[in-house]
Parts: sequence; C-alpha cells; structure tokens
Amino acid sequence: MPLPSSMQVLGARAEQRASVLRATDDLNTLEFAIVEMLAVHKASNAEGLGRKALQAQLKGRVTKAALDAALERLMARALVWSDGDELRLVAAATEALPWPIGSTTEIPDALTEPEVVAALQDVSPPGRALLDKLATTNPLGRTKDAAPGTPADRPVQQLLNARLLHWIDAETVELPVTVGQVLRREPVTHPHALTPPKPELRKQTSAEVNAVAAGEVGELLRHCADVLEALGQTPAPALRAGGLGVRELRRIAKQTGVDETRAGLLVELLAAAKLVGKGLPEPEPGYDNAEDYWAPTPAADGWLDAPAARRWTALALAWLDLDRMPWMIGMRDANDKPLAALSFELRMPNAPRDRRTILALLTEYPSGTALDPADIGRLLAWRQPRWRRHFRLEAVEQTLREAAELGFIGRGALGSAARALLHGTATSAADAEAEMEAALPEPLDYVLVQADLTVVAPGPLTPELQQRVVLVADVESAGAATVYRIGETSVRRALDAGLTAAELHALFTTHSRTPVPQALSYLIDDVARRHGQLRAGMAQSFVRSDDPALLAQVLAAPVAGTLALRAIAPTVAIAQAPLGELLEQLRAAGFAPAGEDSSGAIVDLRPRGARITVRPNARTPYRPTPPSSEQLQLLVTELRAGDRAASAKSGQAVRADGTRTNTAATLALLQLAARVRRPVNIGYVDAQGVASQRVVEPVQVGNGQLDALDPVTGAIRHFTLHRIASVALLDP
Repeated sequence: MPLPSSMQVLGARAEQRASVLRATDDLNTLEFAIVEMLAVHKASNAEGLGRKALQAQLKGRVTKAALDAALERLMARALVWSDGDELRLVAAATEALPWPIGSTTEIPDALTEPEVVAALQDVSPPGRALLDKLATTNPLGRTKDAAPGTPADRPVQQLLNARLLHWIDAETVELPVTVGQVLRREPVTHPHALTPPKPELRKQTSAEVNAVAAGEVGELLRHCADVLEALGQTPAPALRAGGLGVRELRRIAKQTGVDETRAGLLVELLAAAKLVGKGLPEPEPGYDNAEDYWAPTPAADGWLDAPAARRWTALALAWLDLDRMPWMIGMRDANDKPLAALSFELRMPNAPRDRRTILALLTEYPSGTALDPADIGRLLAWRQPRWRRHFRLEAVEQTLREAAELGFIGRGALGSAARALLHGTATSAADAEAEMEAALPEPLDYVLVQADLTVVAPGPLTPELQQRVVLVADVESAGAATVYRIGETSVRRALDAGLTAAELHALFTTHSRTPVPQALSYLIDDVARRHGQLRAGMAQSFVRSDDPALLAQVLAAPVAGTLALRAIAPTVAIAQAPLGELLEQLRAAGFAPAGEDSSGAIVDLRPRGARITVRPNARTPYRPTPPSSEQLQLLVTELRAGDRAASAKSGQAVRADGTRTNTAATLALLQLAARVRRPVNIGYVDAQGVASQRVVEPVQVGNGQLDALDPVTGAIRHFTLHRIASVALLDP
C-alpha cells in the first residue's frame, strides 16, 4: 500500500529489508545454505557464482534435483536471480540467515546433542547461569576471562575447556548453535545438514486411530456441555483484566469432574467458538451491574441441540484458528504472576500458524502413521529454521496433547476427520463432519436397568432418550458407558417437569433391555401418589390443596413463617416469596409440592441457566486477507501501464501548476490529442494522493472530466481534470 506505479517501484520495494525477511520466513535449511554460499562468494568476488560452481561445492551433500528445486524457489521469490550463467543475491538476504554466516560452508568441530547434554551435567552453577544468559540473549559474550593465562578454575575457562563455548579472541567468546538450542529446548538442527532428517514412523490401523479419536470426541462434547451448565447455573465473575480467575477455574473443574488443565482448555475452546462470552447475564437481578461475567451465549442452546459430529466440527474449527495458547494457563509471566484462562496474555498471533504447521506435517504421511514429538520438532526446524524456536519440544508436545483431547489424533496418528478438516477446501468442514459421524458410535435407543436402581447406558444415547434419562436419573459415573442412579429426588424432578407416572413406567418398559425391577415401579408409584397433592402457583405465589388438613399442616410448620404464608381459604394460602423459593423451602421442610400454571397444569420450573449476549463491538484479532486473483490482475495491469508510460517518448508537454494559463493549455493539449487520435502520457493523482503515470488515448474532454481509452485493458477510463498534474503528447 499504495499500489506500486511501475515494475521499478515494485522491485525497489521487494529489495527492502522487511520484504526480504518476510520472503525468507519459511525457507528451509538447504535454501538458506545457498543464500549463505552466494553471500560468501559475493563478499570475496565481484562476479556472481555460477550454477555449475554451486553444484560443485555442494557435490555429495545434496542431489541435483533438490538443488534445482531450491534454486527455483529462491528465484520465484526474487531472492536470487540469474545474470546469464551467474546467480545474484538480494543484498538484504544475508540478514535473514538464522545462524552466523559461515555455519554452512565451514563444518565446525562442535559437540553433538548427546555430548552437550552430558557436558551440561558437570557445569557449575555460575557457568550454567552464564550459558543461560547467552542462550536467551546474544550468543556473543565479552569477558576478560577469555584471555590466555586466565586461571583454569574460572567459569569461562571451564566452559571453553568443555567446548561449551567457542573462543573468538582475548575478550570474546561465542555460544555454539547446538548448545544454545539444547539450553532453549529447541530441536537441534545443524546448518551443514542439507538433507531433512528422517523421523521414525509408527504404524497404526486407521480403524483403531479413528476409534480412539471418536472416544475422545465423546468425552470432549460431554465435558463441554458440563462446563456450559456450570457457567449457566453460576456465571463466573471476570477479572479486572478480563480473564477467568484461578478460583473460578478450579470451581468449574470440580463441578465437571476434570482437572484444571483440561478445564482451561475447555473454557478457551468454548469462548473461541462463541459459546461462552463476557457480559452481564440475563436475567440481570442478582448480578453486579458494574462487573462482567463469563457465561454461555444464546448460541450455546443451538449447539447443545445439534448432532454430535456437527458440534465437534464447530469446536475443531475454533481451535485451529485460535490465536491463543491454552496450554500456557497457569504458567508464570515476567512479573511472576500466573497466566489466567481467557486473559489477554495468552494471545499469540503465531498460534494458528504453528498449530496448523505441526498437524499438516502429519497429513504428509499415510493414514495411521504416528511420529515422535521430538522428530516432528527436528523436521519442522529443518524446514523452517527461522521459526525453530516455535517448534521446541514443549510446544510440540502440548499441541499434540490438545489435538488428542479434541479428537484430532488417536494413538499419535491423525484421524480421518482431522485430515479432511485440514485440507482447507470449501467442503472440508462438511467432509470432516461426515468422517466424524461415521467414526462416532451409533446412538443407542436402549438402556440397562439394574436391580439396585441404577441405569447403565452402554454407549451414547439418542438425544430424546438422553434427555428423558437425565431428567429421571442422576449421573453416577460418566464415560464410554454412563451409569445413572434413580432416586426419590430424581423421580420428583421428572414429575415436576410434567411427566406422569404412566409415562415413566412406559419409558423404562420400552427402552430397557433388562426387566424393570419391582423396586423401581414401587418408587415411581409412591412418589407420584404424593406428588402434586400440594400445588404452588403465582400470587407473588400461592399454595393450594384439596386436603384442608394438609394445608393446615403446612401453615403450622415453621416454614410458613419464613415464607409469610397466609390462608385465604380452607384449601388456598398465599405467600410473599417467589414461586421458586416457595417450592424449594416447602421441599426442604419435607413436603412434596408441584408447580402449576394458570390453568392448573403442572409446569417445569427447573432453572434454565444464565445466558449473555455477545457484544457486537468486541475486538477480533486482525488477520490479513490474501489478495484475490482479480486484485492481482489489476495490479499487473497497473504495473504494465506504468512501465509503458515510463518508456514512452514524449513530444509537446504541459505541467499543470493551478494557474488559468496552464489549465487552459492542459485542456487544449488534451482536446488536440482527442481530435488527432494521439496518445498522451498523463500524470495523475488519485483521491488517496497517490501519483502515477498513464498512457491513454483521449476520446472526449468536457464537464471537468477526461474520457480516455486505456490501450492495455481496452476499456474507457475517466479522469478528473483537476487531478491531472501533467500532459505530454507521445511521438508517433
């Protein structure tokens, strides 16, 4: 920005340091080796290095095909160009080298990774502190202890003797590349290794990988639903800085039965999918208007009702594009404070790129192939040495752990659904959903009722059956096979929701593969017989019963004073408490009331959980949009027009300076060109203030506008006359 006006301007921009560094970001080790060799040759020789000479220098270290492919890539990025048989290098490319110049051409006598690890174990604390400082700052260190004759017990001398430092001169030492990588826990790469490392492959069957991934997806969806329920029932206050506090995260983890690490991942995932947001929950009473809360959004209800495969696809896409690092929750920042979930400090703009790069590597291998995290880091560091710090062992391991918990990976290998999602095509989401739907077990329409009043679901249930079972039974243990327990409270809950005793009997008779125990039938009938004898409704609230003695018993109980109950008829009493509190207090006192509406029908008064509305002005991370083919075509057209204008031979010319005389001369020259059909070279300043040169053929001049034919595109273009800075007739 703005668009370059000619190829000369584009070339100047391409040679700038920022452009060169961006173009070299994902060059591999071999391509950087070529850049280094051209730079070394240029420093010692005015002439360029020939392709044959380059092949001779790298003979035996790389194949001709690999060398040709690397050169083609460098030329395609305008980092290297051919001047006859000689290869030339952009000057700023030397600054992009990810290692000191000479590392590729001069193979050093350096320690290997195992030797470095062994040597570090014998280093003294002062020596280790010195190495850590050089590893995190500049590998070059200035010290007087490097001078000859310094006592051998000094830390610098000990490190030099152990070959953990290189001696430069009497006051300078350098940290070897391998030592620095080991200290930073980066994958160890060697600049002189011009062929990519070969990882060790482990083979699994695709069916086994998909089955393990589908099992993780089942757990993921269940835990996400539990987190939404926990936040819906008790929204979590947001920290002043906007994140989720440690205590609140611990509470969510305890309520959902997961560890804090997984709870952090789940809330980050739900927030990224816009299923959890920050704001003031609705209804508002009971919440501090001055504070924000983390709670489910209205979109959570639609997500909960969607099929399992579609729910997973939404979460998977959100994780792939998440510009945050959930695995860093709990780590310490520069001020030694723990990083909170959903906090701004977790934002890493490179997170989506790193995540997709790691997973994309797995897609290059056949289905069912698993790689060791250390091998993944080494291979990616060879391919992108400028980004090698992003692929340190911890980052790769944590990314793969999150991928496994999200069902992307099973037994270390990429599942079929994840492969489809990573294709990046217009139908990849639909393909991934279809693959996951095929991998997930078929929902069951039956349960196993036990004599001890437990209900076993041997797999995922159909949505309708799942809702009924959860209504009438409490989850006792969850997993691939979920165990529910039926009790008096759970049966009353189902009756409160509007189910009848007959419907509950039919539920278990129809869907149980085992005989319904007699104890369950007695329990349902007993609770149903007592349920609803006492009815509660809206006054502020009221209580009624067809049995005057029962109502009198309620009015005589201590709870009547708490609720301010007052009889208005032998069978009706009113209360000053809300209906929900009335039902809760009466049940706690040992009664079994049921809620009813204005017509007397039993209604479901269970709490629905809070929801918040996502704020429309919430900031979203900026992600540049790649130019379209139409935009690139327009750019090429503009460049060609600018080059044509720059190379045109001008005849009579007029430069506008705002005076009437020059304005009249400009109009006269344009009208003359239109009459004789002569092309002109105009200097034009657009509405953004960008000046450019164009060669056009005037067609009509008038009404403050020039209509001219663009010979490059063949289209008529319109130019505002007062923006034309100069006009020159072109020689025939």
